[in-house]
Amino acid sequence: MVWGGISIGGRTDLHIIRNGTLTGRRYADEILRPHVIPYAGAIGDSFVFQDDNARPHRARLVENMLEAETIQRMEWPACSPDLNPIEHVWDMLRRRIAARPRPPATVRDLEIALLEEWNSIPQSLIDNFIASMANRCAAVLAVRGDHTPY
Repeated sequence: MVWGGISIGGRTDLHIIRNGTLTGRRYADEILRPHVIPYAGAIGDSFVFQDDNARPHRARLVENMLEAETIQRMEWPACSPDLNPIEHVWDMLRRRIAARPRPPATVRDLEIALLEEWNSIPQSLIDNFIASMANRCAAVLAVRGDHTPY
């Protein structure tokens, strides 16, 4: 499993989650403290955190940590990956790995490929995914929550 964060004009390092299940404690210790909190501090008051509704992301200790750090979390509906721009980045990352001349043969090869491809995704593409959010939200509203072309 991997974790990464994106914003207009930037991204976090890609974090590879090894050895077991992601729990609320691991999410707080391995993702929030070293990645999200410093990134939020660098962006400042305009930072809004969007994650999915996975169980570790909603653990009480995670909620408490975000509140203590005054990190605003974006509210959004479950089962709506079309409304999360990073889902499109994950898809792009998968396609870039699959398009490599030699597919990764080991877990270590895959980790290296993921890190290389994450860092080589043009920031302009990430920015475009994020900038398209207003249109995506309008499309969802127009079809009253039904399927959209995104």
